Amino acid sequence: MFFYNDRKTRYHLASNILGCACLLLTGSAVFAEENDNFTLPKSLQIHGFLSQGFLHTSDNNLFGHSDDNISVDFRELGLNASWRIMPELQVALQVVWRNAGQTDQDDLRIDYGVANYSFYSSESTLLGIKAGRVPTPAGLYNDTRDVASTRPSVLLPQSIYFDRNRNLGLSADGGYFYAEQRTDYGDFLFNIGVINPRTDDPSFKHAIVGDTPGEMTGDTSWITRLNYEWQGGLVRLAVTYGEFNAEFQSHTETINSLPGSFKFNPLIFSAQYNAEKWSLTAEYALRKIQLKNFGRQDSKTTGESFYIQGTYKLTSYLEALVRYDQYSADKNDKNGERFAERFNVPNYTRFAKDWTFGLRTELTPSLLISAEYHRINGTGWLSSLENSNPTQHWDLYTMMISYNF
Repeated sequence: MFFYNDRKTRYHLASNILGCACLLLTGSAVFAEENDNFTLPKSLQIHGFLSQGFLHTSDNNLFGHSDDNISVDFRELGLNASWRIMPELQVALQVVWRNAGQTDQDDLRIDYGVANYSFYSSESTLLGIKAGRVPTPAGLYNDTRDVASTRPSVLLPQSIYFDRNRNLGLSADGGYFYAEQRTDYGDFLFNIGVINPRTDDPSFKHAIVGDTPGEMTGDTSWITRLNYEWQGGLVRLAVTYGEFNAEFQSHTETINSLPGSFKFNPLIFSAQYNAEKWSLTAEYALRKIQLKNFGRQDSKTTGESFYIQGTYKLTSYLEALVRYDQYSADKNDKNGERFAERFNVPNYTRFAKDWTFGLRTELTPSLLISAEYHRINGTGWLSSLENSNPTQHWDLYTMMISYNF
């Protein structure tokens, strides 16, 4: 497992792994040329991806200086490999370099490194365990959100899949038990795991303690998800619930000497219908957040999020998307007016209502271009690191070019 909280240590570790991977690939190719009988294991698969985003906003900043400007500070480069060592055991690793403005600055990291052992398998049942840095099973898109080609749009619905806290949501160090059961009435998939959350997102710490020096570390947490699929994915349903814990230890005396405690309980309901040319997706989430010992009155809030999204294949290579996405930091104060009066901040920092219209085309099986327009009321899911004085009503234009190999 990868319990590395020091940024420099993580960087050198990821650099070494990526370097070793490149050396192994290069060395294997050279060895293969010199030894005609040499072949890589048939079960070894090596892939990668490269994505470059372009963003423009009428106001506010997203992933760099995009306000009345075009930001190119949104890019992702990843290398992944999987190897089925034996029928019951598979290992997988993905190393990613990502830049997303001040929310994710040129950091090389291990997105996942997993050992997957299935200890029971039959025609209808599969039981197994996973350990390491494992993609977090949450909602419909979280497991594969790291690769642009697996997302329906440049940006996932931000009310549920926050990009400002990408690392916290994407994967965690720990272990899982999983089960799959195929029946005449559909397929059931179950995951439950004990994890240690990743807390290295700059925006995560800043949203809670601002610029206060100190260290935010993950604590023992858990998450579970139950999926149901009918007729090979024609209908997909899921429910996710978990508890994410973290502690903040201040390096100053301005905060209570006790560690600050962060507790997050997400509950997500998901549904999707996939027809031949169109799909309809909706997710609804309740997010309970509890803060203790942060030098102010302890707080408990329950946020609310939902979106409804439709896609339609205009041609065999062109797909259109429309989505409405709504976020409220507190379901009992949806417009943020009570919070604004109490803390003297704009009420629109507590909600966001986002209409999205997009197009995507696969020029080749490996090359994807996506573009979309967002009309947004509110700034609830923007990073405070990039927006000290945000504007309520704003437009967002995005385009992304992605190449997979």
